[in-house]
Amino acid sequence: MLEEEAVPHADARSFSQGETAMTPSTYELFPDEARTVAMRAAAVRALEHVEPGSLMGIGTGATVAQFIEVLAASDRRPIEAVASSRRTAHLLLAAGIDVVPLPGSGRVPLYIDGADEVDPVMRLIKGGGGAHAREKVLACAADLFVCIVDDSKVVPALGGPVPVEVLPFARHWVARRLSELGGRAVPRVEFVTDNGNELLDVYGLSLADPGAVECSIACIPGVVACGIFALRPADIVYAGDATGAVVEMRSPTR
Repeated sequence: MLEEEAVPHADARSFSQGETAMTPSTYELFPDEARTVAMRAAAVRALEHVEPGSLMGIGTGATVAQFIEVLAASDRRPIEAVASSRRTAHLLLAAGIDVVPLPGSGRVPLYIDGADEVDPVMRLIKGGGGAHAREKVLACAADLFVCIVDDSKVVPALGGPVPVEVLPFARHWVARRLSELGGRAVPRVEFVTDNGNELLDVYGLSLADPGAVECSIACIPGVVACGIFALRPADIVYAGDATGAVVEMRSPTR
């Protein structure tokens, strides 16, 4: 499910860590309102990791937009932020937060972003907003990667589709190679990334081993980045629901 385009699934989810999914009727009757409450609840929880006056990285998407609103109204504002997209940069500047490039050290203390899917060990699929190439750089550069989602994004296993950013020159070649991996690559119509590249949404991939698939796609010449975040999963996930409750998932090392 693409974060920027889809409403949450109406079916209840069964989670592996004892979470209780919402009743289906909540999202069926009030999909927009319910999802906003869920996203905002997760965004509020993420605030506890922000050090006032610090540098942080911020991703892209509907949940991140909620986070920036919450951040702007809080007393925990960072002094600077590295944005994963032009859209996020505009939101940050409008909130009075300076936007800077990734520092020369190549690291940020904290990165907060959303996701399209989250599995029980916090591997992700991202790229609904088309910014996953820069998001992957920031996730790998971060000392702490916090993912904020509504609870419809928490799934028993990653399923896709998997967004893949490609050089326009290589689109047909990459699509053919992806078909050899069992995927069906569909160009995202009239979409150009902030890097000037094209996107393929890849359906039908077997994601039983997401890390292996991530590596296989990354090795195809012409691929800029794929939306599987298995080699660098989230450290902490906050999943909000429409009642405002939040389930926390955390890496054992955090």
